[in-house]
Amino acid sequence: MKIIEPSFEVLTEIDADALYKRIEAIGRTCYKSEDKITDESAPKFVEMIIKRGHLSVLEHENISVRVICDRGVSHEIVRHRIASYSQESTRYCSYNKDKHGNELTFIKPCFWDEDSDMYKMWEKMMIQAEWTYLSMVSEGAKPEEARSILPNSLKTEIVVTMNLRSWLHFFELRTAQAAHPQMQEIAIPLQQEFSKLLPVIFNTGM
Repeated sequence: MKIIEPSFEVLTEIDADALYKRIEAIGRTCYKSEDKITDESAPKFVEMIIKRGHLSVLEHENISVRVICDRGVSHEIVRHRIASYSQESTRYCSYNKDKHGNELTFIKPCFWDEDSDMYKMWEKMMIQAEWTYLSMVSEGAKPEEARSILPNSLKTEIVVTMNLRSWLHFFELRTAQAAHPQMQEIAIPLQQEFSKLLPVIFNTGM
């Protein structure tokens, strides 16, 4: 059994200046103000449309992110629209194979210390889930059958592609105080990364 921390990787190569200029070129179509485009005008234009709430212009650009999290968190991620998803399949992935290390991988829960009783109870259940799954498969169960006993804590890998407006909405919901702690564990540092890559759009203080 393996226990890991959640993580993410931004897959899209982002050139902020070029992206701002594309958004400006598209957005100025609405105002027929293309004559106002200069080498430096794009960031201010993007700031302006965000302040005006003209967020549909941001839908012309998207970003893809690979997220490693538990399956419970992934169920929350896939509720977001508009987006595209490609997720590791528990139906087609057989975790008793060499490429999975002949073991299950679980995401460490962020809300319990490792020396706490709660964590020890959780770890005991993960050990039991792994033993049961591997035993069922070794007895002839198909992965799509044995997966029925897999817990939410099972590690999954999901690639998420959203347009910029959808990402803004994602961060608004998933970094909020009411969001699930394990969702915040992914969403807050991801929003911080987006703020570094595209500060004009994502440096919103959320």
